[in-house]
Amino acid sequence: MSKQLHKLSAREVATLTKPGRHSDGGGLYLSISPSRARSWVFMWKVKGKRREMGLGSLRDVPLAKARQRAAVAREMLVEGIDPLVARDKPKVMTFGEAADALIESMSSSWRNAKHRAQWKMTLTFYCEPLRSKPVAEVGTEDVLKVLKPLWAAKPETGSRLRGRIERVLDFARARGQRVGENPARWRGHLDALLPKRAKLTRGHHAAMPFDEVPAFMASLREREGIAPRALEFAILTAARSGEVLGARWDEINLDARLWTVPAARMKGGRPHRVPLSDRAVEILRQMEQAQISEFVFPGLKHKRPLSGMALEMVLRRMKVDVTVHGFRSAFRDWAGERTHFPREIAEAALAHLVGDAVERAYRRGDALEKRRQLMDAWARFCEPGANGAVVPIGRRTVKG
Repeated sequence: MSKQLHKLSAREVATLTKPGRHSDGGGLYLSISPSRARSWVFMWKVKGKRREMGLGSLRDVPLAKARQRAAVAREMLVEGIDPLVARDKPKVMTFGEAADALIESMSSSWRNAKHRAQWKMTLTFYCEPLRSKPVAEVGTEDVLKVLKPLWAAKPETGSRLRGRIERVLDFARARGQRVGENPARWRGHLDALLPKRAKLTRGHHAAMPFDEVPAFMASLREREGIAPRALEFAILTAARSGEVLGARWDEINLDARLWTVPAARMKGGRPHRVPLSDRAVEILRQMEQAQISEFVFPGLKHKRPLSGMALEMVLRRMKVDVTVHGFRSAFRDWAGERTHFPREIAEAALAHLVGDAVERAYRRGDALEKRRQLMDAWARFCEPGANGAVVPIGRRTVKG
């Protein structure tokens, strides 16, 4: 392989007609056939044996691009990679790469960012065990491992997630990354392995009566570990379990007593600011002392948060027949029945949309300070032994 580079000029490339191979240096040749067809060839030797790789016709690949391709091939040889094998071997996509590519391809068809955020959150958070796996290797057991924890506890989420996984795997097959049947297909496949939606509990999540929450919190505080603290934090902030489990330290401002959840991790696709009560800050201080990860509530796996079932398992061990999501209902019932906070403040605390599009356009703020009063009152109500405290709000008093 000649060390001298760029032997050919642009004029020579355009005017050469003599059949044969004309060296540009560095293994790059302009090959001219007896019929005057012209193309680029990269040549090198391995253990004395010559190998060559076509880089395209001169019509499609100008001199500058041919030199770029040759330079890439030379870099591969330096690293011990056969350029011909690397070119012919298709890139193997992981499930996460396929999911991200699908979302990107669908983005133009979605009317707002909410749909993209929902797809991104479910295919990232719930599918965490799948994301690093080659998409060609995802099988039925892999899909069931993701779906089973949700299928009974969160049937609507589980059903939507199944459909989205099916779409990802169909997308991968269309891209030549998979062969065979889709293991996430419902009819004729998963319908024989999972209970029908009609047999699942519909409607509200099982919730604890709000008057029982302080006693439950007392019992919860006696339990050690990251998962009990994450559950307590979820209850105090009225946040969804996915938002809590995925919380990162760069979202937390302890001085401002504020947690800002980015839009990508919110169900509604909008950023959500969460005011933090004294007890919520205390929990974060405890977690900060043992900070070992970017996640506030780290799991056992390196650089991973707690698993999606961690909080539900705490409830099971405590033999409490409610769901984590049900504590949001308890909070909402308490706010409606025991306080005089306006409905829209309670709904905003739950990150729910309030009013129609016109009304929301005029209400640009998120009522943070009013919500801070509400969440402080909720934290005082949840404090073991402090049930019934009176919370002043302007001229009114609110029983907390």
